Amino acid sequence: MKNFIYLLGITSILFIGCNPKKEEIPQTRPNIVFIMSDDHAYQAISAYDNSLIETPNIDRIAKMGMLFTNASVTNSICAPSRAVILTGKHSHINGKIDNHFPFDTTNVTFPQILQKAGYQTAMFGKLHFGNNPKGFDQFKILPGQGAYYNPDFITKNEGEINVKGYVTDIITDMTLNWLKTERKPEDPFLLMYLHKAPHRSWLMAERHMEEFTNKTFPEPATLFDTYEGRPAAAEAEMSILKHLSWTGDNKIYPETIDEMNEPEIGIDKLRFENSVGRMDAEQMAKFRAQYNKINEDFKTNYPSLSDEDKMKWRYQRYMQDYLGTIKSVDENVGRVIDYLEENDLMENTIIVYTSDQGFYLGEHGWFDKRFVYDESFKTPLLVAWPNKVKPGTTSDEMVQNLDFAQTFLDAAGIEQPTDMQGESLMPILTGKMEDWNREAVYYHYYEYPAEHMVNRHYAIITKEYKLIHYYFDLDHWELIDRLKDPKELTNEYDNPSYASIKEKLHKELVEVRKKYGDSDELNQKYINTFMDDVEQNGIFGVNKKKLEEIIEKRKTNKN
Repeated sequence: MKNFIYLLGITSILFIGCNPKKEEIPQTRPNIVFIMSDDHAYQAISAYDNSLIETPNIDRIAKMGMLFTNASVTNSICAPSRAVILTGKHSHINGKIDNHFPFDTTNVTFPQILQKAGYQTAMFGKLHFGNNPKGFDQFKILPGQGAYYNPDFITKNEGEINVKGYVTDIITDMTLNWLKTERKPEDPFLLMYLHKAPHRSWLMAERHMEEFTNKTFPEPATLFDTYEGRPAAAEAEMSILKHLSWTGDNKIYPETIDEMNEPEIGIDKLRFENSVGRMDAEQMAKFRAQYNKINEDFKTNYPSLSDEDKMKWRYQRYMQDYLGTIKSVDENVGRVIDYLEENDLMENTIIVYTSDQGFYLGEHGWFDKRFVYDESFKTPLLVAWPNKVKPGTTSDEMVQNLDFAQTFLDAAGIEQPTDMQGESLMPILTGKMEDWNREAVYYHYYEYPAEHMVNRHYAIITKEYKLIHYYFDLDHWELIDRLKDPKELTNEYDNPSYASIKEKLHKELVEVRKKYGDSDELNQKYINTFMDDVEQNGIFGVNKKKLEEIIEKRKTNKN
């Protein structure tokens, strides 16, 4: 499949017994522009579905190249997903299983390998973890989650800086400035252009507030899901009605909820202060000019609504702000594509648009991600590479964020480290499907008990089925027929009609766990490490009573 141009010498971390050597590499290696947003649902890209929003600039990538309809993540949560992308290894191998524990910086990442092979490397935007990304000649990254307005940045050469303006515009300004002033024309480059948007708490640019706060969006068919036969779904705390915060998420002013004696939901007012509170006087005036009417409507009408209508009201508020942040992402992606086109950089440049995972836009009554159900498991993936990838093509192959590292190394003609676990997507991108044979992917989510209370689970997924095992505080199996039940409402695990399918999937699950080095022993190790830390230091976002029940149950089981 692969026609490697040279063998990269690198430390024994990657190649045991490999003798380092350097060779001249022809400067025909492609540039790589990796564009990733945070929590961008595929449903909110018009190349996939135009019922919610038009994204003409992101769609340009699909028109120039390939749209993947079965792209997915291995672990649907921010920092672990990014660690998988950088390392090409599942969470249980790279060690970044959740947002709670730090990233192991001894991991070798694909940018390090590209840099060592002569690529100029740069990162701008949201990394989410760490403040000194390895393998980059230049970086300016947000600390942690970052802020939408007047954000701080950690930089390679300037220390920590503060920049006035809107974060999506600023990240793009930094990206374009690097392309214009720092890029070395003689070297291939890796440019990681990483947006904060549309991560919670959603705060759109001033220029979009009037438009989007006046829009009404269609409701998903499963907005009022009852979770029958799916106890993990019933336990989750991701309800738009019950768990979105008033001030931070719905932008109901703190003084408004005080006036109406509404209790805070979670870290409600703190979310508001950390986002809206960063605005200067001019920005705040424009914000208030649009959100005053929402607050007046809330005071006047919300208390008299039925629970069903309250859900509908809160869904619209959620969609207005979430989709409003995507509008600026699309605009700014267009700015970068325009620059590449205008400066003759398209011909040998791979452009990728993706998200660190999917997101629920009211499906199952939820916001957020974490589950292996499609809206969070699947992620948008659009790839263009002129003269290599046929324009306007679509693939339904089972690909994952696990595959990005090896794809980029393969495209650059660099030997892929043997401990990476993905597969290069080059056969799919270049139409050589005889070299692609994956039929199933593996998923594992770990962060429980924690915010949103999504139980730990692992799964095997094919184009036709999902076999899911929830464990730890729950021992429950689900079998989803992806073709007959695309909305994933019915658990077929105990349906006799699926007995042979269930048996086959169980065998394949054992095999795929063995292939990737996962096990029940590792599960228990990570549970023990997490719970020991929780009992000593506490954990954010968990109901105290529920946490005490879990701790007591663990003590009983140990005895």
